[in-house]
Amino acid sequence: MYKTIEETAIELSMPEDQVLRLVYEGRIRSVYDGDQILINSGQFSTYFEQLDRIKEEIEIWRNTPIPEDIDVKDED
Repeated sequence: MYKTIEETAIELSMPEDQVLRLVYEGRIRSVYDGDQILINSGQFSTYFEQLDRIKEEIEIWRNTPIPEDIDVKDED
């Protein structure tokens, strides 16, 4: 499904000017229909999958306890 710059910015939670810059840089594929720039939203499925995976990895990292340092000597 094709969306406008504004709709894509809302979907990605990004400012419109940043989405437009990514289109001009060629990092987001788009089509110009003579009136407006349209973006196929299907190309972001991998982005959302990676974003979810990264969020899960960060949560696991936060919940992992810090191991005791093996070099610490008790000097009683």
